[in-house]
Amino acid sequence: MMRELYDVIQTAVERQDVPFAVAMVGDRGGVRWSGSAGEARPGMAAASDTIFRIYSMTKAVGSTAAMILMDRRGKLDPDTPVAEILPEFVNKQVLEGFDAEGKPLMRPPRKQATVRHLATHTSGLTYEYWNLELQRYMESTGQPSIVSGLREGLDYPLMFDPGDRWEYGIGIDWLGQVVEKVDGRAIDDFCHDELFQPLGMQDTRFEVEPDMAPRLSSVRMRGEDGLFANFELAPPSRPAFYGMGHALYSTAPDYMRFLRMYLNKGQLDGHRILSEAGLSRLLTNQIGDTSTALLKTAAPSITADAEFFPGRKKSHSMGFQRIDEDVPGMRSAGSQFWAGVCNTHFWFDPKKDVIGIIMTQTLPFVEPRFMGLYETFERGVYRTLAK
Repeated sequence: MMRELYDVIQTAVERQDVPFAVAMVGDRGGVRWSGSAGEARPGMAAASDTIFRIYSMTKAVGSTAAMILMDRRGKLDPDTPVAEILPEFVNKQVLEGFDAEGKPLMRPPRKQATVRHLATHTSGLTYEYWNLELQRYMESTGQPSIVSGLREGLDYPLMFDPGDRWEYGIGIDWLGQVVEKVDGRAIDDFCHDELFQPLGMQDTRFEVEPDMAPRLSSVRMRGEDGLFANFELAPPSRPAFYGMGHALYSTAPDYMRFLRMYLNKGQLDGHRILSEAGLSRLLTNQIGDTSTALLKTAAPSITADAEFFPGRKKSHSMGFQRIDEDVPGMRSAGSQFWAGVCNTHFWFDPKKDVIGIIMTQTLPFVEPRFMGLYETFERGVYRTLAK
């Protein structure tokens, strides 16, 4: 396995598909293979302990925090209306369009968003990167972005009635607020106490602390000439609130430990995070017949059009997007996955006992050259495991 998978990432670096990559394969028992290639920042070779801005890989952590309250504490019901927990959510309105003067036209939602809607991206809260109407709203109102670190960044309108469709967005940032209100601890303290410490995730944190700074990778953006250039991008430091959609830094080994907890049915190394029955229930399809559709880019420098496994049946669990059919030569039905905007990606396959992680720090998200590497890597993982 070592030679073939290393060749995959090394070749991708040589072709400038990515400036660097850290990749890892594991199972319930531990790490099966780990490799890196390229420079994580000028003059610093990529390594297993390279620190990444994991952005939306934070979402699975935030969702797991909520699952702990649903499953082991009995403090949170996924079908509770959000406004019953967070009264400020009652003010959410649906954007209907704009009048002749460009003023937003708003109306009350026809249904109340629930905790389940937040966790599954069916609440009506979306991202501006894939929604031109939301971009227009933000420009016309001065609405700050969720990644500003300002509390006002939570004040996005609903773009559709809760439950009407799936569209990726800021629901997990609100879910983190739900966890804080129900539990009483700040979300960073909750995650440290309930997840990072028991799982041994020593390098997963909300701020770049002194021991992490020498290992922090740099972000590169591909220009029109096809070449990468440094691009300053990071979650806001010491924000008004930590957004569980984007706030974390981590490493491949740390995230491997987090995902191994899922393959080990809710526990790792004697530390139980979720009950076996609760985990099984929460990883099932939570959105019924609702489809997870193509996300058409509204910000091409940040993201390409985004859809994993187009044309194949997919759904969403309480913590992850999931594939609902086998992909020949790749992951199995029931596998769970997601990614971060700087092209940090993962999946775990309970049926075949496989975890795959491949991480870099580039924009645009899911650009074809990266996605070609991702597919080649995944196919290599399953091919070598089958030998």
